[in-house]
Parts: sequence; C-alpha cells; structure tokens
Amino acid sequence: MNRIGKWSWLVIVVTVFSLAFMAGCGGVNTTVQPEASMAAGAAAGAPLTVKVLDVGQGDAILIRSKEQVTLIDTGDVPARDKLVSMLKSQGIDTIDKLIITHPHADHLGGAAALFDNFTIKQIYDSGQKHTSNLYKQYLTRIQKNKIPFTVVAAGMTIDLGNETILKVLAPEKPFFKGTDSDLNNNSIVVKLMYRDFSMMLTGDAEQEAEARLLANDAAGLKSTVLKSGHHGSKTSSSTPFLQAVSPETALISAGLNNEYHHPHPSVLKKYSGQKIKVYRTDLDGTLTVITDGKTYTITKER
Repeated sequence: MNRIGKWSWLVIVVTVFSLAFMAGCGGVNTTVQPEASMAAGAAAGAPLTVKVLDVGQGDAILIRSKEQVTLIDTGDVPARDKLVSMLKSQGIDTIDKLIITHPHADHLGGAAALFDNFTIKQIYDSGQKHTSNLYKQYLTRIQKNKIPFTVVAAGMTIDLGNETILKVLAPEKPFFKGTDSDLNNNSIVVKLMYRDFSMMLTGDAEQEAEARLLANDAAGLKSTVLKSGHHGSKTSSSTPFLQAVSPETALISAGLNNEYHHPHPSVLKKYSGQKIKVYRTDLDGTLTVITDGKTYTITKER
C-alpha cells in the first residue's frame, strides 16, 4: 500500500510538471467552456474580453480591456432593446469608444438606443454617407450630444488601454466606387492586437476590399481569430484573404434562418478546407473570447 501510494504521487507530480511545462511554452489554445466558467473568468478581471453579441442579422462586437469599453457596430433596429439589455447586464453604463464600420442599418440600427441609455465618449466611423433617415438621425444625435467624432483612415491606431490597440487597415482613399456594394467595401477593417493575440474585424468588407488589403500588406493580416466578413456571405472570405489571415478560429455573426442564407455553404467549405474552427451566433448565441495575450478561450452561449 505504501509503495503504491509513492508511485501514485510520483505519477501526479510528473503529470502536473508536464502540464505546467506545456502551458509555459506559450502558443494559443482554443477551448470551449460553459457560460458559468466564462462569467467567472470575466469577473476575475480577464485582461481582454471580446464578445460577438447575438443581435440577429447584424453585427455588434463588445471589446473590454481593463481600462476601456469599446463597441464595434450596434446591430439592427429590431435588436435595440436586446442590445441595451445585454450591455447593462455586463454592468456597462459608459461606452468609451463606439465604432460604426459603415452606415447600413444592420450595423447602425441600435445607435439611437445607445444614445438614450449610455454615455458615449467618442465615436469613430468610416466617413461613408447614407441617405437613410437612420443615418441622418445618427448624425443629429452626435451633434446634439456633442460627442467627439473621428473619421478613420488606414494607418491610424486606436488605443484601447492596457496594451490593447486597434490598427486601422481600411478604408482608404480613393474609396471604392462602382462595386456591388461600395458601402460594404469601404467598411472599417481593424486588427485588434493584445500581446501575442490578434483578431481581424472586417465589418462587411467584400472581396474587392480584401484584395486591396492583400496588396497593401498581406503579411500584416495574419491573425489568431477572424470575425467573418459580411456575416459569412460568399461576397467575402476569398481564399487568398483567408490564407493570409490564417486564423485558427472564425466567428460569424448572423441571424437564425436569415433570408440571405448567411453563412454561405461555400464559405463554410473554405473554412473547413483550411481547418478553421467556426462559431456562429445563429447557432451558438453570443460568442465570448477571453485572452491573457498568449492563450485564449471561446465560450458559446448555447
């Protein structure tokens, strides 16, 4: 019994040492945790948390460093109340930076509710104009609330605090004209960087925009995680772009049974062919990425 006990302890010690050694080797590991574990990690003060919020057929991406709260896009009008509820459930009353990638309703539609419910310190957008009343009301509220407003351009960086930055990759002049969707192709594209972790956030950039990004700096596109362009539409996620980004994981924001059939089967096939793990808000609910700058975890809401 004594001898068996000694061998058991030896096995345990060796196992613990091996696990510690592997953890110390760095690299990025993806795991899926239950919601309770994710909440506990966030409550413990994770250095960086990114949530791709389940706002149906639209985009809303919440980024929280230890110092700032940033929201990229706001979902569509029908998801306004849900967006406000989700943000308040996180204890948020102030948004340090609101970034609107482009003025389509499924990215801008929740802005009015944010103006009514939160203090917004700074707004960034693509500088693309739209004739919709939604866009006009957005500009009116910015002026009325006297919110500092910046039009971004490729080459800028946005400091999110605690070693976290957004590197702006697009749009750039001359703006796209004459494509199937100029507003999509002139979306804000940013690379989120925190130590060894990175995430490519593409708005609705389509293949024309992806080609320009590749021509500008293909090597600089490599990222740990990709937020799929245009909700996983076949107009985005070109093979050369995916090869340059070379993500381990792709996160797709799309509505359940949406009329556009996003994500497109051909895009999912590309991801599978490149061994990119896929998570989808339409099937998985809100997706939460927590990283310490080296490793990361991804949690599904359901």
